[in-house]
Amino acid sequence: MTPAPRLRGLTSGMSDELGFNKIAGAVLATGLAIVGLGELSNIVFQYEPPAKPGYAIAISTETGGAAAAVEAPIDWGTELPKADVAAGKTITAKCQSCHNFDQGGPNMTGPNLYGVLGRPPGSHPGFAYSDGMKAFAAKQPIWDYEHINDFITAPQKYIDGTKMTFVGLKQRQDRINVIAYLHTLGSALPIPKPNPAATATAAGGAGASGAAASGAAAPAAAAKK
Repeated sequence: MTPAPRLRGLTSGMSDELGFNKIAGAVLATGLAIVGLGELSNIVFQYEPPAKPGYAIAISTETGGAAAAVEAPIDWGTELPKADVAAGKTITAKCQSCHNFDQGGPNMTGPNLYGVLGRPPGSHPGFAYSDGMKAFAAKQPIWDYEHINDFITAPQKYIDGTKMTFVGLKQRQDRINVIAYLHTLGSALPIPKPNPAATATAAGGAGASGAAASGAAAPAAAAKK
């Protein structure tokens, strides 16, 4: 019966060795798993540095497209008699923060516009006009229909340095109606006789130019195909 203590010691030693092996195996397996996940992430999310640093910006190289439509000249003798004066007055409501339209009314941010049609540019008493307007007045004797129309289309583009910051009236009929309304405000500028032939001729010339441009563009477009 004396061998019993030795048997218990042997069993205890084997148990401790098995426990150590289990712990070591678990640590090894965990390490292998971490290494494996790292390698997998490198494969999935592989980073390739760009050839040149910076941001890629796509730039279209095509410069073609339809040319901007050229507006035909206005036949004032035909358009003014049939213009909507009331609509023109309504449109000028947006101008009243800078201009007064009453006879004898004060200058504001801009000059009083009563009687502006037919008077010399830059001539209303008491208003300090810009150098750009003074230069324009030196070469243009009066505000006629054509020059008023061109000016209110895009004031800053038409007269460089003007104090008028209004973006302009882009619609042709709006400008005709406004000018018809201004004509009722003490203007002595006569309405010319109708001359639709001149407008038709100018419109036809613009159309022919557009057709020629389209024809010239067609072979280039065909060559790209």
